[in-house]
Amino acid sequence: MSTFQAKLVGFHDLAPEVRHFVLEVPGNHGFAYAPGQFVSITEPLHGQEITRAYSVASPPNGNRFELCLNRVQEGVFSPHLFQLSPGDTVHVQGPLGYFVPRNPISDSVFIATGTGIAPIRSILEHLLKSGEEHQFTLLFGVRHEAGLLYREEFDALAARHPNFRFWPTLSRPEASWRGRTGHVQRHLSEAIGERRDLDIYVCGLKAMVDDVRSTLKTAGFDRRHIIYEKYD
Repeated sequence: MSTFQAKLVGFHDLAPEVRHFVLEVPGNHGFAYAPGQFVSITEPLHGQEITRAYSVASPPNGNRFELCLNRVQEGVFSPHLFQLSPGDTVHVQGPLGYFVPRNPISDSVFIATGTGIAPIRSILEHLLKSGEEHQFTLLFGVRHEAGLLYREEFDALAARHPNFRFWPTLSRPEASWRGRTGHVQRHLSEAIGERRDLDIYVCGLKAMVDDVRSTLKTAGFDRRHIIYEKYD
């Protein structure tokens, strides 16, 4: 783990109150991390040092890395980050975390809700761009269609890679929605079928992660095949 200053290169909004940040480590030093890991950002706010952890949303890319985060209206830290302008810097520690691809890679199902998609985006882009031929399925659940972060990217990956299936799921769909509905857990059995040798990666809020883990264990999955990270 290293400590460094990272400069904000740019950003764009993905959905209401959700922003994608691109940062870089100044100079010629790259930032080496495993897909799925996170960084901690520390800033002096209101007379104290405050630290928050954020998953890296991009595969390793030289000295650049990307983050995806919600603005918590009653929060202290995320509103500060949303006020940053290109050229501003933040104090970063990392990489950290063990939510990374298993070795060796196997056929896998990825399950995410909300900004829990960030580390899974990092992992999937890395695996697919590396030419992995294993079968991958992504179940991504949000409330409304506008919350399907990186939807166009995942649609494009599915179009280019026959070994990747993208299953967006809405729990509160509009009348025009023709895709899967309900919570992502509802579609888990379809994704895994009769197989019990799949690796299952789960990231999102605690209730969803715990529910999926319980379902998988009841179905006979070995805990070594369940890789998870909770966002609350």
